[in-house]
Amino acid sequence: MKKETRTVVYEDELRIEAYHFEGTRQPFPNHFHEYFVIGFVEDGERCLSCRNREYVIKRGNILLFNPGDNHGCAQNDGGAFDYRGFNISKPIMLDFAEEVTGKRTLPGFSENVILDEEVTGYLRPLHEMVMSGSGGFGKEEKLLLLLALLFQRYGQPFESCIPECREEIEKACAFMEQHYARHIDLDQICRYAGLSKSTLLRAFTKSKGVTPYLYLQNIRIGEAKKLLEQGVAPIEAALSTGFADQSHFTNYFSSFIGLAPGIYRDIFKAEAGGNQNGE
Repeated sequence: MKKETRTVVYEDELRIEAYHFEGTRQPFPNHFHEYFVIGFVEDGERCLSCRNREYVIKRGNILLFNPGDNHGCAQNDGGAFDYRGFNISKPIMLDFAEEVTGKRTLPGFSENVILDEEVTGYLRPLHEMVMSGSGGFGKEEKLLLLLALLFQRYGQPFESCIPECREEIEKACAFMEQHYARHIDLDQICRYAGLSKSTLLRAFTKSKGVTPYLYLQNIRIGEAKKLLEQGVAPIEAALSTGFADQSHFTNYFSSFIGLAPGIYRDIFKAEAGGNQNGE
């Protein structure tokens, strides 16, 4: 059986996160991110659900997720999954879009799963450069050429990637985003949104692709990532973002991100240490 390895690095010059999962068998539950994801399947076959559509992804497929795109996946062939990816925050993507297009407008991807050899020709060597820490300004050049190609072939205004939502659903989201650090129950959300429980659950899940509870957990995980990147201890990150205890937090973080909170924090501690030693 192939040994599982998971490597994540933060590329300080490009301001993007890169990761390489090999031998992965872990399923990932339906969730979303607050950042863009550009990924490449190296080996294995998985069933992917994204924005209420089903896909079978395999070697050579490129995955494009906009912030908020709900998705989940599980192994399809009994084997393991090898995958490379980049995470790019919305503010950084906005900078890249302005550099590439001359317009400071956040882009979106019109498709989630593609097969494009020319895109792969930029994506894979760029990822290898970032993971190895090599490339010089060649990394930035390849990244901008990659994004230019993606925007040209699969780009659309970001607003059109966001499903239309009723005002009540947006109020429910705003309530959870403001109060994620507190104990929140369904009654509170329903009162704020002005909907019954059954109506909220049905309308919210149809609109967002996840239940209100999973939406809240995604918000908490996103905020916890920011704290861990600043060197905050996992237990403090857990309690600061509304998780009942560290065990509960660790289970959710690992299932959504693919790494334990402590390992994720250590990646950024190592980056900070390396920068200090270089000064």
